Amino acid sequence: MTTALETRRLDPEADGIAIAADLLRRGMLVSFPTETVYGLGGDAGNDLAVAGIYEAKGRPRFNPLIAHVPDLEAVERIAVLDDEARVLAEAFWPGPLTLVLPVRDGAELSHLVSAGLPTVAVRVPAHPVAQALLRAVDRPIVAPSANPSGRISPTTADHVLTGLAGRIAAGLDGGPCGVGGESTIVGFGPRPTLLRPGGLSTEELETALGAPLAIRDEGAGITAPGQLASHYAPDAPVRLDAETARPGERLLGFGHVAADWNLSPKGDLVEAAANLFRMMHEMDRAGDAPIAVSPIPDTGLGRAINDRLRRAAAPR
Repeated sequence: MTTALETRRLDPEADGIAIAADLLRRGMLVSFPTETVYGLGGDAGNDLAVAGIYEAKGRPRFNPLIAHVPDLEAVERIAVLDDEARVLAEAFWPGPLTLVLPVRDGAELSHLVSAGLPTVAVRVPAHPVAQALLRAVDRPIVAPSANPSGRISPTTADHVLTGLAGRIAAGLDGGPCGVGGESTIVGFGPRPTLLRPGGLSTEELETALGAPLAIRDEGAGITAPGQLASHYAPDAPVRLDAETARPGERLLGFGHVAADWNLSPKGDLVEAAANLFRMMHEMDRAGDAPIAVSPIPDTGLGRAINDRLRRAAAPR
């Protein structure tokens, strides 16, 4: 759980960065500065750590998260860049630019990072503290803004601790952020498309590309953080609030029930959130029989789980 913790304020020196990196490798949550805003960091390959971010923020939906890495070489271990993506990466990384790219086969990323999508949002931050931390931890770190969901994004360590003290393990204090606004997000589907305006101007991006950016259709499905739309759904039909499975159905359970898959036999919502996308993928691969889902408490992370399940069960 990410509640009732003693949150440490760490200096951005070698010892503080080493402590922060160790906490992240152990699945704890640590805030750190980037040039845009402070991020709430968690190990991108650890389901429980990523689920803990949603819990700590009170984030209402499983929106995609941004994976932060120190350089282009690290990006290429988890994502695939086409020629246009590489132009932008080489022009503006490190910097306030996020690219939404196809996930590379074998990438060790939690399904929660991409909210079940085949793409991952990736950024190489320029802030020296972020760079030092990412190199020390030596694995991708997801880091949405380090504030309770719906509150103002934090640009100082004091902002972070005001909102999240007691919910996270530590915060690196790197002083005020330079840009103070979210990163610009660009996707490629198939042409370069502005998915979210931010700290890097459209004009700079278009100059580097030598062509105008497409603008995202507001009615399109979710492809990046900051968009609200339907998420990944399995091929099989989904029935919610099922006390038992009907003949021919498979049961995705919660709590003390006999089930084909169980999100959390002990009824832990953080564990259930961590398992949700992975288990739905597993059920998809295992066959096309209808899926029945046990009732999930509609509190805390349960609201996010139920939101995701309602979208998965919607007519399509």
